[in-house]
Amino acid sequence: MDLQIPCYAYMFGFLQADGHLARRVGQKGRLTVEINARDIEILRAFQRLTPHYSSITERVRATNFSPEHHSATWSLYAAEARAVLNELGMPYGKKSLTIRPPRREFSRPDYLRGIIDADGSLGWTAQGYPYLALTSASTALAAYLCHYAKKVTGTARTMSRNARDGVYNICYYKETAQRLAAHFYYDGCLAVPHKKANAESIQTWVRPPDMRVAPPRRRWTAREDRELIRLGHPDRAAAALDRTPQSCTMRLWRIRSGQVTLTPPPAPLLSP
Repeated sequence: MDLQIPCYAYMFGFLQADGHLARRVGQKGRLTVEINARDIEILRAFQRLTPHYSSITERVRATNFSPEHHSATWSLYAAEARAVLNELGMPYGKKSLTIRPPRREFSRPDYLRGIIDADGSLGWTAQGYPYLALTSASTALAAYLCHYAKKVTGTARTMSRNARDGVYNICYYKETAQRLAAHFYYDGCLAVPHKKANAESIQTWVRPPDMRVAPPRRRWTAREDRELIRLGHPDRAAAALDRTPQSCTMRLWRIRSGQVTLTPPPAPLLSP
């Protein structure tokens, strides 16, 4: 499974995010991937890419989202195949917190497209703007998407876990979403059909002439955070830090609510 080959890089990203490796006594175990039956063609593509026997089954069951959810499951039992996936970085059992990009050369846009197809989304917001998003519990994965997206688009994102369920929600909008979608979903790539269609659809959006382009965000530094806490009032902090009172109010609330962890000041140098 050479991850420098686009289809295998995509497949591995998808399996990391949406697959499950189970291990039983001895050499027994299996890889399973269950997805909506409308996307069954992607499982058939994985089946063709795998030189071991595997099966695809379908079922209809009640879930929290639908009384008749129609799903398709790909099952692979070969010990050799499971060993390869595990060695590449897919752990056995619960993995949402620990998955990370491979520690070897791999096709980056294809791997991330697999991650987005499994655990992300793209399309149109309720306001009619393009967006591309990833929801993940993995710090390594969220950080890598932020790092890679900044290299491709120049747009930086600040990572923070959602206070409700502890996951990262990384989202890009408008032209940034268009550039990322075009980069990930190129012509002829292996992808979930409806997400590839969405990636093509959002390219039609054009910014209205009267919609201003927001300037790049100025990131808060540890020194500014400490000064904000010391002053304790948004208006005073805004004047001292050359920021808006609204920005200082929001940052102060995030610090006090525990969404931002303060970095302690550097220890003073000791004289010899």
